[in-house]
Amino acid sequence: MSKVVLITGATSGMGELTAKLLSDSGYIVYGGTRDQNRQNFNGNLKNIYIDVTKTDTIKNAVAAIIKNEGRIDVLVNNAGYGLLSTLEDGTDEEIFNQFDVNVFGLIKTTREVLPYMREAKSGVIINISSFLGKMGLPLLSHYNASKYAVEGIVDSLRFETLPFNIRVHSIQSGLFGTNFVKKGLVANAKTTSENSPYKDLVSHFVPIVAKAINEGPKPEPIAQTIKMIIENENADISIPVGVEATTFVPLRKELSDREFENRIKETFGI
Repeated sequence: MSKVVLITGATSGMGELTAKLLSDSGYIVYGGTRDQNRQNFNGNLKNIYIDVTKTDTIKNAVAAIIKNEGRIDVLVNNAGYGLLSTLEDGTDEEIFNQFDVNVFGLIKTTREVLPYMREAKSGVIINISSFLGKMGLPLLSHYNASKYAVEGIVDSLRFETLPFNIRVHSIQSGLFGTNFVKKGLVANAKTTSENSPYKDLVSHFVPIVAKAINEGPKPEPIAQTIKMIIENENADISIPVGVEATTFVPLRKELSDREFENRIKETFGI
């Protein structure tokens, strides 16, 4: 019997690639989309309307999948974006929106799926995190904080779901060549202003990140890792994927806080 997978944020980038890989591999995949006109329920890959900032759409999507398939075996919390802003400049709305998508939406979607997995005494939850859930970088403090939160959720939720045979994992992604700069990055106007007191930092650091993403490798390794986690009961709890992740996440464990900070300064010329 084919496993049923729900992936949020599945219309581009990592989510879209993962949805295709899993559906091509025989999984029944429901790819979350915020475009209501893009819904379709044909074949192994089905698009379903879900906006993780709107609780009713999460409830409706999960209910529809349960009605159609009778279960949800795997949840991939992939929806997310990044706020480019200094901590000082971030507005109330920007702060809330960052956490609404990256953290609250993840919690609400997981909350909706858990009763069905718990009843089945089986399930896999994979949260797409970031190497920035384990380390900080300038101009991304709100995004960093949201991904640190995701890592904390994984560490805690694993204990809660243990009696029900539900596995919880995170993928700590590095920088891949996706549409993240165009579609997944929101810039604060004050931070990017020519009058910003942080303009020297912005002019130095933003091109580094943009270049790494725009010229980065395709995100197939993320999709392959998701598939591996689903199929391997002994998969690691958190798996770094991509050059930045496999470089910095181990270093974060090996070095002292001060040593690691100095390494980041040297690497990025800060």
